[in-house]
Amino acid sequence: MSQLPRFWNLGWSSFIDWWSSQSVSEQGPSQPYGQQHLNEPLLDHREGQLFLTEAFKVILEEVLCKGIDVNEKVCEWREPEELATLLDLELRENGEQQHQLLQRVRDVAKYSVKTNHPRFFNQLFAGVDYHALTGRFLTEALNTSQYTYEVAPVFVLMEDEVLSKLRSLVGWAQGDGIFCPGGTMSNMYAMNLARYRAFPEVKLKGLWALPRLAVFTSQESHYSVMKAAAFQGIGTENVFKVNVDDRGCMITDDLSEKIELAKSQGAVPFLVHATSGTTVQGAFDPLEPIADICDRQGLWMHVDAAWGGSVLFSKEHKHLMRGVERADSVTWNPHKMMLTGLQCSAILLKDTTDLLKRCHSADATYLFQQDKFYDMSLDTGDKSIQCGRKVDCLKLWLMWKAVGSQGLEERVDRAFAHTRYLVEKMTKREGFQLIGKPEFVNVCFWFIPPSLRGKENSPDYQDRLSKVAPVIKERMVKQGTMMVGYQPQGGRVNFFRMIVISPQLSYQDMTFFLDEIERLGNNL
Repeated sequence: MSQLPRFWNLGWSSFIDWWSSQSVSEQGPSQPYGQQHLNEPLLDHREGQLFLTEAFKVILEEVLCKGIDVNEKVCEWREPEELATLLDLELRENGEQQHQLLQRVRDVAKYSVKTNHPRFFNQLFAGVDYHALTGRFLTEALNTSQYTYEVAPVFVLMEDEVLSKLRSLVGWAQGDGIFCPGGTMSNMYAMNLARYRAFPEVKLKGLWALPRLAVFTSQESHYSVMKAAAFQGIGTENVFKVNVDDRGCMITDDLSEKIELAKSQGAVPFLVHATSGTTVQGAFDPLEPIADICDRQGLWMHVDAAWGGSVLFSKEHKHLMRGVERADSVTWNPHKMMLTGLQCSAILLKDTTDLLKRCHSADATYLFQQDKFYDMSLDTGDKSIQCGRKVDCLKLWLMWKAVGSQGLEERVDRAFAHTRYLVEKMTKREGFQLIGKPEFVNVCFWFIPPSLRGKENSPDYQDRLSKVAPVIKERMVKQGTMMVGYQPQGGRVNFFRMIVISPQLSYQDMTFFLDEIERLGNNL
């Protein structure tokens, strides 16, 4: 290993070649598991590091080189039975040789969907940031849990800094927060905290001590609201769905009416769950009037900005979340528009009374000893409903360090610019019918094939139109040319939802998307 500095300036590939040669020349064949002497290590680090080196070459080539090449497929589709056979998924009594395991790595890479591909438009995440990816690799290698300062000193301090910066973008000089395993969990935290603030006895006495409770959210909010109500024993029938306008934004007059309706039924309102960036249409609820209602009624206001929160980086577009600083809590998923990689979700709180810890603490003495030699406030684990908690701050911190707030703002503005371009081109092409003018980077539309054009008044028009998107989706996936989602919604039959976020995208990719939809659907 003393030779390492000679290769440092030659680049990663030279180091890989040197390391591989050293490993091969200095090690003999490994013994099968179970045959090592108990006085010797069970794992051969040299062999393991060689395997990791070779596996990383495969990852670099198959995932990070081919996976971002527009000339390569987004996915290599196989039917489930065939795929199971190709992958040889069975787990056996004896282990395999290294060359076989490397083939497993290649197969996994080959047959997985390339979400970093420029033509992956299917989800609310896409693309790759290499600094964030480095943070993800480092997180996995360090393999620690984010609950005490003694086992995660770097990350306790780092998480505090990142959360503080996110809160400042919301408009809070102080507050609290924690990284959670996904936006659904962040929203569940908000509901639990809102209930605890209203009825702190619930922690000790449970649901027996509570009246019937009522939650209010829009018809187009994320389904995690319903999951949270079911999971926490509030009940899905006690989630009052507020009507939305044509854009998908909550109608605040109906919110006031729904609150009075709940009261008339004997329920106690405690939480309004607003959305900044709905999953399908990308709608932003009007936060200022919602905050006015919450203030009058004494309700906890939560903003689910898992998808739309990153507009706060943009001076041009942050107006979409005007009034967010009046909320009590905010969900924000940097793994979506900010490209930190899955998963990276934060629940942010305005509260400065340690509500998060009071609500969730269990005072486990084997972790949170009261006579430690450092400041016990650095042990943040009792704020979480989990015990072990993955480090999710490093990838965001390293990416933010690399590009700065200005670089993140540029990504947001670029996504909006590409969305405007796509919409402009779409409106000039026959057969593309927008659901409405996008407020965000979700472009929702129907493709009307030539056989249906001009037949909108036919009795079977809606039924036939509903079959178009599924067929086009099947064709694009099986050919591997791109991926985009579709769904029905309310009274609308299946339509496409195009998501424009990857900073790798170009105008050429937008044009390709339109051409490809036409190619795949013109003969329907």
